Amino acid sequence: MNIPTHLKHKPVIVSENYDKVDGRYSDNSDAKGLSLGLAQWNDRGKVDISAKVWRYTGEKWSRQSEELPLHRVLDLAILVARSMVHFREAYQYKDLYDPEHPVIDRVGLQGDAMTVSVCTDNERINEDIKLFSEALSRDDELIGERLRMLSGLLKEMGY
Repeated sequence: MNIPTHLKHKPVIVSENYDKVDGRYSDNSDAKGLSLGLAQWNDRGKVDISAKVWRYTGEKWSRQSEELPLHRVLDLAILVARSMVHFREAYQYKDLYDPEHPVIDRVGLQGDAMTVSVCTDNERINEDIKLFSEALSRDDELIGERLRMLSGLLKEMGY
């Protein structure tokens, strides 16, 4: 399915068959495409690049299509990777985290740090973190495939 080019986000690089590889939703996904392009929030003389997930309802492009600045896409990848590192060792805690030290890490970025922690404000955190861990384990192969691809590309780029 061709991604629209007449909307405010201006696609430059596209994946128009994303629904075929959308994890557990492949071949049954409303996320029909991904694109990197010129952000819809650009003003004259100011150009940001954004990533967008294009969702299609079956009749029209969904308002729930999501556009993110590139650094947020990468920050989400960092958050996923750091969370996976935590859950590899989480078995040593009764509730899969240390309630006395819910901060998992502070990932240094831009002279400060992105704090990664267990959401102890969630009243059902002990139940939800187990469900999260189970889902992470269930999708380990899907996520692992993408992380291996990302790792290879990062090495190819010299990172």
